[in-house]
Amino acid sequence: MERTKRNGSEVFRITGARMSLAEDVRGRQRRYVISMLVRTLSVIATIVLWNVQRPVAIVTLVAGALLPYIAVVIANAGRESTPSLPSHFVPAPVRPVLGDGNLKKSSDQS
Repeated sequence: MERTKRNGSEVFRITGARMSLAEDVRGRQRRYVISMLVRTLSVIATIVLWNVQRPVAIVTLVAGALLPYIAVVIANAGRESTPSLPSHFVPAPVRPVLGDGNLKKSSDQS
C-alpha cells in the first residue's frame, strides 16, 4: 500500500497491520458527511425545481429518499481487510556475464 505525505514524498507501508481504528472511523465519518451533504443538496434541488422541471425534481426527491440508506450502509461497511504481507524473499540481482570477446591474456601483452 502506498501513501503520500503532505510534502509529496511517497511513504510505503511495510507491515501487514491495518490502519488505526481512529483513522478508520474518521474515514467512515467523512464518507457519511459527504453523503448527507449530497442528500441535502438533492432535497434543496427538489424544492427549487418542483414548479420548473417536475421530472427532474422527482428524480432528486427519490435520490434524497434513498441516500440515507446508502450512506448508512457505506458508513457501516466495516474495516478494511488485512493487507497481504510483503514477501520476505528478495531475489539476487541478475549480473550480466562477460563474454570472451576482446580479452587478452597477460602473456599476449607486449
